[in-house]
Amino acid sequence: MSVAQVFDKLEQNFNADAAQGLDLVFQFDIEDDKTYHLVIKDGTCTKAEGPHDDPSVTLIMNSETLQGIVSGETDGMQAFMAGQLRAEGDMMLATKLGELFDMG
Repeated sequence: MSVAQVFDKLEQNFNADAAQGLDLVFQFDIEDDKTYHLVIKDGTCTKAEGPHDDPSVTLIMNSETLQGIVSGETDGMQAFMAGQLRAEGDMMLATKLGELFDMG
């Protein structure tokens, strides 16, 4: 699965109920691919390629780590502890990704 397909899948598996009242930007700097960001606003999710002017949190990883986390093969917290995933900004927001996207 390509990085672009991973973000398509995230957008398709978005849980609008969990995003009611939220106004957040998750930016993903994929070290061996492109940067993408997801704008979560009042129950909607908009995917865009490229960096955002003011992301709430930026997650930095390679495409293999991204695919592992999205597929459920890699635990995000373990990836973070192992140094495969870095976060800038409000790191606690990263924990909301599991609620906002149903990847099961």
